[in-house]
Amino acid sequence: MSSLFRSEEMCLVQLFFQTESAHNCISELGHLGLVQFKDLNPGVTTFQRRFVKEVKKCEEMERILRYLEKEMVKSNIVIAATKEKEMVPCARDVLELESTFEKLERELREINRNHATLRQNLVELMDIDSLLRMTEYFFEEAESLLTYSEPPSEDSVSMTVSSHITSRRNSNSSTSGALHLSFIAGVIKQERFPAFEKVLWRLFHGNFVLRHAEIQATEELQAVRGAVKKDVFIIFVQGGRVREKIRKVCEGFRASLYSCPKTLYERKQMSNSVMTQMQDLRMILRRTEEYRASVLTRAAEHVQEWSSKVKKMKAIYYTLNLCNIDITQKLIVAEIWCPVSDLAIVQNALIKGSEQSGSSVTPVLNRIQTQQTPPTFNRTNTFTEGFQTIIDAYGVGTYQEINPAPCTIVTFPFLFAVMFGDCGHGLVMTLFAVWVISQAESFRKWKNEVTDVLIGGRYIILLMGMFSIYTGLIYNDCFSKSFNIFGSSWCVRPMFHPHGPWQNETLQEYNHLQLNPFVPGVYSGDPYVFGIDPVWNIASNKLSFLNSFKMKMSVILGVSHMLFGVSLSLVNFVHFRKFQAIFLQFVPQLIFMLSLFGYLIFLILYKWCITLRSETAPSILLLFINMMLFDYQSEHLLLYGGQKGLQIFLVLTAVLMVPVLLLVKPFLIYRTRMKTRHQVLGNNLNDQHGTDTRSSFSHHQSDEMVSMGDIFVYQAIHTVEFCLGCISNTASYLRLWALSLAHAELSEVLWRMVLQVGLKISSGMGSLMLVVLFAAFAVLTVTILLVMEGLSAFLHALRLHWVEFQNKFYEGSGYKFAPLSFDSLLKTQQ
Repeated sequence: MSSLFRSEEMCLVQLFFQTESAHNCISELGHLGLVQFKDLNPGVTTFQRRFVKEVKKCEEMERILRYLEKEMVKSNIVIAATKEKEMVPCARDVLELESTFEKLERELREINRNHATLRQNLVELMDIDSLLRMTEYFFEEAESLLTYSEPPSEDSVSMTVSSHITSRRNSNSSTSGALHLSFIAGVIKQERFPAFEKVLWRLFHGNFVLRHAEIQATEELQAVRGAVKKDVFIIFVQGGRVREKIRKVCEGFRASLYSCPKTLYERKQMSNSVMTQMQDLRMILRRTEEYRASVLTRAAEHVQEWSSKVKKMKAIYYTLNLCNIDITQKLIVAEIWCPVSDLAIVQNALIKGSEQSGSSVTPVLNRIQTQQTPPTFNRTNTFTEGFQTIIDAYGVGTYQEINPAPCTIVTFPFLFAVMFGDCGHGLVMTLFAVWVISQAESFRKWKNEVTDVLIGGRYIILLMGMFSIYTGLIYNDCFSKSFNIFGSSWCVRPMFHPHGPWQNETLQEYNHLQLNPFVPGVYSGDPYVFGIDPVWNIASNKLSFLNSFKMKMSVILGVSHMLFGVSLSLVNFVHFRKFQAIFLQFVPQLIFMLSLFGYLIFLILYKWCITLRSETAPSILLLFINMMLFDYQSEHLLLYGGQKGLQIFLVLTAVLMVPVLLLVKPFLIYRTRMKTRHQVLGNNLNDQHGTDTRSSFSHHQSDEMVSMGDIFVYQAIHTVEFCLGCISNTASYLRLWALSLAHAELSEVLWRMVLQVGLKISSGMGSLMLVVLFAAFAVLTVTILLVMEGLSAFLHALRLHWVEFQNKFYEGSGYKFAPLSFDSLLKTQQ
């Protein structure tokens, strides 16, 4: 009971161990994961602590490791898995790791810097090569244009290399003639070229010839330069001053200018030289990338191991900052929270760490008494972890109060299944959960939020599916169809003549006929063996019947769930020895709920157990409303004799519980304080310093009066919240009825409007249409009924547990036990 329904009993322990063995001792406690260190220097800032330099070194090593992992991912290098239970490095090994990391980072950054420089040089050589290959057409066309007397128009300036050229001149003729031709050649980004061309035209009014062409992107060029598109351009002008102005414009648009020889022979020689340099650069780049890959591959074999060691070292130094060191600098004092049942294990771990360090002094453990509230520690396993997470999301339980997680393992999937009751949908959900459980290790490698939720809640999904199968069998509902396993308790044949009033003509005359259970043989008298009788699936009043049944079932389940929560508060009161609260809070609350809503359950069950005609049966809702209003007129029907007197007694009893909840506890507290005040005042009258004491006591008295006012207000709020909450919470459980009905109707709509249409097709294409409609039916079932409706039912079940159930007994005002655990650090890393 202590470990299952209640948090672990914790104790505060003072530790003493030598400084030389501190590293190994804390390391052993980290592997154990059962100890939470208490901060003994709460007023000291982070930068004033003793081991802050070591923590910063670990953070710097983590930064380098992140940089290495980023480079490995960029180079598609697989990172080796972490070794099992690698040893934590000692202080000397940390220096070696730090030196190794710095060397790796320095070497890798230098390789990346040289690689970037080489790539930039290769890009420039590729641009020059493209420039040399594309300028031959530009030279001839520009010379022919500049020999004309009239200046070129703006349209002629915009001509591209695609212009048809019918003849080629040699390089000597390009420099001869009446005009002295000079030119500027370069490469510019394609997106900047329109603005560049417009600026040139406005500045020089057409006194130039501009030709450009796009550089065709090859796979190598895209790999080196990326997706940037560039144009080659050449500008033919006259005069040195214009040439210099154009050069400044090119610099303003960040165009890369390259020297281009004037003769064809020189251009060919330059092209050959550029090709040779490009080949050399490609070889150097390949060798650089191979060397970079070899460095990263060697590092990838150890990076996960290094990362684990650094994280553990950082945790150890951070823990040492929480401890104190005595004056001699040889002894470390620490205070820890740990479970009482694990004290022996903790002591053995400390002894083991001390022996590993070669210390001759055994660590000392002293259990100390404290008034501080211990942390809350609930042991979990793979199965219960998800349910405990649901409880902790509402609030971490107060220390030693009852833990609702074990109860939630049953109640949460059951309430979900009440709203999601369909054995077909439940089977699909169960199979999905089984698949997730079997593939959990594979899902963990994906490292995203969706897979984390699926892995953490895989057993919750499994139980929700299994409970949905159970409730689906009770509802006799599988994809909106019913099973007739045990045979229906209703029979139609006795309704025909001579036993009944029906004739063959009756079937043709009436579209709807009603079975009469009072006709012998129509109803066998024994209900269906398990669940709802399958005859209701073809009944015209199926919706009315299920509506009444599920609504009353929701009220019964809701009131029972709340009564269970109130009963759990009794367990808390007994454990914390709050016997006064048992009589002043638990008993009145229980009487209040049983007098009103417990009686409501009795009315529902009693009406189910007796035989009544539908036209004369009284409404449960009207009976309950009239009971609260004391309305007992002669035309109102009752269920049993003496009902009026019993109902009046129950309502008066419930009303009398309100002042008990509201006033008795505050008056008892007030009476206790008055007695204490008179005793203290009587003792102080005989004191020689009575005046000072009486003045201080009057101040204390005013504080008590203020606190009494707070107590009265708090008790009033608590009483009003409970009394009104009983009504609103009971109504809130009607969501079980609403969502169950909505789920069943949506399932039936999908069957009738999708799959049933395909089953009725009798033409030659019927088989193909059936396949298409079945696929649509499957997709809509998964997306709407399983995903959307499942998420809706999950959230509503979560609300019923947090608001309607847990607020009856669960405070949730504690703080979680956060032990030093290397396993948790490694999980966070992964």
